[in-house]
Amino acid sequence: MILYNVFRSFVFLLPAEKAHYFTVGLLKITLKLPFSKFIFKKLFCVESSLIEQTIFGLTFPNPIGLAAGFDKNATCFNEMEYCGFGFVEIGTVTPLAQPGNEQPRLFRLKKDEAIINRMGFNNNGMHAAVENLKKKSPNSKLIIGGNIGKNKSTLNEDATSDYIASFKVLFDHVDYFVVNVSSPNTKDLRALQEKEPLKKLLVALQEVNASFPVQKPLLLKIAPDLSNEQLDDIIEIMLSIKLDGLVATNTTTDRSDLKASSAMIENIGAGGLSGKPLEKRSTEVIRYIHDKSKGAFPIIGVGGIHSAADAIEKLNAGASLLQLYTGFIYEGPFLNKRINKAILTKKLDEQFN
Repeated sequence: MILYNVFRSFVFLLPAEKAHYFTVGLLKITLKLPFSKFIFKKLFCVESSLIEQTIFGLTFPNPIGLAAGFDKNATCFNEMEYCGFGFVEIGTVTPLAQPGNEQPRLFRLKKDEAIINRMGFNNNGMHAAVENLKKKSPNSKLIIGGNIGKNKSTLNEDATSDYIASFKVLFDHVDYFVVNVSSPNTKDLRALQEKEPLKKLLVALQEVNASFPVQKPLLLKIAPDLSNEQLDDIIEIMLSIKLDGLVATNTTTDRSDLKASSAMIENIGAGGLSGKPLEKRSTEVIRYIHDKSKGAFPIIGVGGIHSAADAIEKLNAGASLLQLYTGFIYEGPFLNKRINKAILTKKLDEQFN
């Protein structure tokens, strides 16, 4: 952990987006060295049948996933398996390549252990993602999710065609899908979370899904900024359309109770906030949906997980699986091992008590 803190101090001297590409590049080079994969497995991975999870028909080697946004183009998912992840959600993928919003668009709030991003679905498009997904390591147990969205230039009334296009192209190359209508960084995208347009979109995707001989699990990713009434609508849609699961939650537009100065926040401007400040609200959303739906569908819990205690709290609130992003950046892959060991201990306690 001390070693990672030193590494992080160096990397944090770089602009946030450059630091991301530098770190991923360094990881790729490191894992090509002799014995490096063996060492990474010893340092960061926990292997036990007790922490395997079979959710919506898929067997996850462990319940810790890498959230969408980190591996946008499916270029480093193989490496993430050696960092202790049981699954990786690639994307958000759009049909056409797009550059995203203007830089700078990724900002650290170090005092808050948080990040603000307004990336804007920057990615190389669905066909480029498929070519990279074909490079999955043989014998890998890693589960791959495909997070799909619409292009910036596509109007909301035409959004369904974008989601269907990516769904069809990625279908044979991912294990499950997540419909992203909750990013705050694409203009008007969150309007698709409203009951009627959301229902229309999801019904259309389920019809396409049903046209395949074997269906893929279809999940929805929601924002933490929804009211209880809106969450009730989400539950109703989930049950009526028979979606397989929910990802809760995306980043927030809320800026309450931050340690960073108001001048700094104002200077950064718009974007989605992730990290520790989101931990409480994301857990509240998970608990509300789990309790109100009586656990009718699995929930992937994401938002503000920076410790094993944070992870266990989300599981206790009703999450079946977990995802990391900002916590992984601040704490490093040692966090994955700490969480998986804590889950293993919890399972052993349940087994013998």
